[in-house]
Formats: sequence, C-alpha cells, structure tokens
Amino acid sequence: MPLEEDFRDAADRATKLPKRPPNDVLLLLYSLYKQGTEGDVTGTRPGFADFEGRAKYDAWNKLQGKTAEEAMQEYIDIVLDLEKEAAG
Repeated sequence: MPLEEDFRDAADRATKLPKRPPNDVLLLLYSLYKQGTEGDVTGTRPGFADFEGRAKYDAWNKLQGKTAEEAMQEYIDIVLDLEKEAAG
C-alpha cells in the first residue's frame, strides 16, 4: 500500500481509537497530520487568548523542514502504537 493510502487509513483509524490519547499525543498527531498534508506552517500565530490555536500552531511550527513522507510515516507509527496499547 502506498504511503499516502497508509496515512489516510491511519488518520481514519485514529478517530476510532477506543481510548482518547493524552492531549500531548493528540497535539503531536495534529501537527504531523498538518505537516504531512500541507507542509510547513503558514499564517500568523494566533493571539494570546487563543490557547488551543497557539498550541496547535507551535506544535506544527516545530516540524518545519520535516518532509511530508517523514511526517506521514511518523503519524502512522504513532497510530499503530496507540492501537497496540489499546489492545493490551
């Protein structure tokens, strides 16, 4: 299966995990997804009052320069680990 198909499949499975991952893992998944689908962060950093927006922007910004393929593979690996953890 090509990487993009594996990535889309992992993104779909991530929404169906039996247990919600911790916020730091969700933030990492978000940033890897954005890096894999859109590349380096764009736009301006959200204002001080937008805590969630700032956290997402900052997490994505940390991945500057990571290729889409690297981000996709890392996303897939994390989802697989979460699934294994949930299975016990």
